[in-house]
Amino acid sequence: MVGKIVVASQHYPPDPSTTAAIMAEIACRLAAEHEVVVLSGSLGAVPASQTGPGRPRVVAVKNQIAGKAALVRRGLSELLFVLRIFIALLRCLRRGDVVLTVTAPFMLPYAVAAAARLKGARSALIMHDLFPDVLVMAGLLKPRSIVAGVMRAANSLMFRALNAVITIGRDAERPLLSYSGMTRNKIRFIPNWATLVPAVRPATSDNPFRKALAARFIVGLSGNLGFTHDPEIVFEAARLMKDEPEIGFLLSGWGIGFERLKQLQRDANLSNVTFVARVADGELEAFLAAADLWIIPYRKDVAGVSVPSRFYNLLAVGRPVVLVSEPEAEAALTVVENGLGWVVTPGRADQLTDAIRVASRSNDGAMAARAVKAAARFDRGVAMNAYAGVIDELLRNPVLSEQQ
Repeated sequence: MVGKIVVASQHYPPDPSTTAAIMAEIACRLAAEHEVVVLSGSLGAVPASQTGPGRPRVVAVKNQIAGKAALVRRGLSELLFVLRIFIALLRCLRRGDVVLTVTAPFMLPYAVAAAARLKGARSALIMHDLFPDVLVMAGLLKPRSIVAGVMRAANSLMFRALNAVITIGRDAERPLLSYSGMTRNKIRFIPNWATLVPAVRPATSDNPFRKALAARFIVGLSGNLGFTHDPEIVFEAARLMKDEPEIGFLLSGWGIGFERLKQLQRDANLSNVTFVARVADGELEAFLAAADLWIIPYRKDVAGVSVPSRFYNLLAVGRPVVLVSEPEAEAALTVVENGLGWVVTPGRADQLTDAIRVASRSNDGAMAARAVKAAARFDRGVAMNAYAGVIDELLRNPVLSEQQ
C-alpha cells in the first residue's frame, strides 16, 4: 500500500507570502494523485480553490509569529511551532509515508527529519536558504562561532537522515556536498517558476504606479528584503543619482530591509525615491510593468545560500535586472547565460549606478524578448511534474530511504 504525503510548512494560504504560494501549488499538485495532509502554521480559511475533493487536507498548527526585528521573541515562537510540528508528525506519520518541508523556519527541517526517521517515513527538504550560512552572511553569526558550529553539526545529522534535498539553484550543490551526511544522489534541482504569463508588458504613461512619477526611467525594487539582502546599496545608488532627474526609484515591499530603507529616506528625503505600499497579488503585474529596470540586491557570499524567487516574474514581464551578487550565484548565472541584464559586485554602489545609467540609455528591446523567453522556461507545470516525480520516487522506492 502506498503511503500518504505530509507537507509541513509554517507558511501556507491564506498567508500571502511567496513560500506559502509555492507550498500550496506543490501540495495541490500532489493531492491530484495521492492523499496529502498539510500541517500549516498559517491560521485562517484556506481559499476555496484549494479545498474539497482532490485537494489537500489542511491541519492548522498553533503558531505565533513575532516581528522580524524582535529576534529573541521570534526565535522562541518559532521553536514552539517546530515542537508542535514534531509532535503532530509523530501522531500522523506511518511507515512508508513521505513528509515534505521547507527551510522556514530554519529549525523545522531538523524536526521533520527526526520525526520521519523515528516513524519509518521518508523525508524531503526544499532548500530555499542554507543555515547557518544565511545568518553568517547577514552578520548575525560569526563563521567560527560555537552556535554556527553546532548548527553545522546538526546539519550533517539532518542531511544524513533526509532522503532528498530539493534545491532551487545550481549553486547550492557545492555547499551541500561539504557536509558529511550529504551525497549527490539525494540532490534534486527544481527551479522556481514565474506566476505571471511571460509576455512583454510595455511601460506606459497611464500605468497607475508610473504616472505619478516625473522621471523618464524608473528603477524598481520589490518584495521581501530579509537578512540576506542589502537595502543600503540601493539607497546609496539613489543618493549618488539624486541630481539625475530623468532616473527615479520606485520601492515597494516588506521585511527588515524595507524598514531600513524607510528610515534612510526619512533622514535624507531624496526627491528621486518613491515608496508604494505592499502591492496586492491582483496589482502585481501592473506594478512590475511600471519599472524599466529591476534591482535584486544581495549581500556578499550569497552563492549557494539563497535564490530570489521574485526573479522569474521580473523576467516574465520583459524587464532586465541588475543583480547584486557573486557571479556564480544561480540568478547571476541565468542573467549572464541569457543576456538578461547586469551583475554587480556586492557593496559596490558605484557599479550599481553605472549599470543603471547604461540601462537607462540602452532601450534594448531584444533584452526584453530574451527575458520573456527565459521566463517561459521556468514553467509551473514542469516544476510541479518534477516535484511529483521526486515524491513518487520516495513513495515507491524503499531502497532510496536506506541509502544513507
